[in-house]
Amino acid sequence: MAALSHIDHWIFDLDNTLYPAHSALFPQIDRRMGLYIQRLLNVDPIEAHRIQKELYHSHGMTLPGLMALHNVDPHDFLANVHDVDIDVLRPHPELGDLIARLPGRKYIFTNADAPYAERVLERLGLTHAFDGLHDIHALDYVPKPQPPAYTHMCAAHGINPKRAMFVEDMARNLTPAKAIGMTTVWIDNGSEQGPGSDRDHIDFIINDLATFLGQVLEQVETA
Repeated sequence: MAALSHIDHWIFDLDNTLYPAHSALFPQIDRRMGLYIQRLLNVDPIEAHRIQKELYHSHGMTLPGLMALHNVDPHDFLANVHDVDIDVLRPHPELGDLIARLPGRKYIFTNADAPYAERVLERLGLTHAFDGLHDIHALDYVPKPQPPAYTHMCAAHGINPKRAMFVEDMARNLTPAKAIGMTTVWIDNGSEQGPGSDRDHIDFIINDLATFLGQVLEQVETA
């Protein structure tokens, strides 16, 4: 494992990163986004799905596209799509203890909103492990993977990106992080197709976050 003793800011994505991608949570959100678009635009499920994915790819996430093209209220949209059953997640307090032991400050960096993120963290038993949360409202609706999202997050929390590690399940979201000097960790858990042959922007590829953090702690605590 490459030396990590310089890292003093640990940044984590939320969905499909702090819980397994096979959990039945994010599919609920995806379905509710489809229903929202059906109601908003009076389209059938197939067309709603097409619009949703088109906006996701063109704007980084569905919400900014709906805001730009259809004047959607972000608070209304997020309240609707995040009205999901959090109890499908299994608590993982051991992961929280590992994160809490990392030297330095720990943050959530998510395209979701804070009320939803706080519910997820509480259910997982991870609330105590984090020092801050940077959500889509704080980003002024400029989401990952747009480069301004990363510089905005670092500026808001006083983070030197060259002393930060960022953990994500979406490989594409790691490219801007690497560009500003972050150490990057991709969780290859099936939530996104792999990054192909170009992996220059990925420092670590892992399958299990708790196992990886245990290895990190072995290094930094004995350094």
